[in-house]
Formats: sequence, structure tokens, C-alpha cells
Amino acid sequence: MRHLYKPVYESLPALYAGLGATLVWFSYRYQENWWSTLCALAGLVGLIAGLVVWMHRRDYRATSVDYRHRGRPVGGSRDEQA
Repeated sequence: MRHLYKPVYESLPALYAGLGATLVWFSYRYQENWWSTLCALAGLVGLIAGLVVWMHRRDYRATSVDYRHRGRPVGGSRDEQA
């Protein structure tokens, strides 16, 4: 699987939220029948997606130390117990 470059990867939540905010603004600015509703819904999805991705990354980074220690004995390493 290919990975994204770090600057691109780090900017994705802002890109999602910015695109969502732009679509919500278009929906408010140009109030036509179905087009405005479609932009509002797509904009809300973009805003929520940006927030969800940002919050998941923040949570993972805050608890990544816990994930690295998964599977190790509670009392320390095996060498200390022997």
C-alpha cells in the first residue's frame, strides 16, 4: 500500500473542513432549490469528516505510548521477572 507524504497527510483534516465550510458558505450564499441543499449536506459531511479525522489522530498520538506497550507483562519485561 502506498503512503501519502507527511505534509499532504497532515493537511487532510484541514482540507476536508475547509472544503466543507466552503460548500456550506455556497449553500448559504446561493440559495437555490436542490443545489443549495446538496451543498449544505456535502459541506456538513466535509466538516464532520475533518473533525473526526483530526480527533482520531489527536487521540492516537496522545495514547500511542500505551499502544506500543501492548502485550508486555504488567510487572515489567521477562528478563526482570526471571
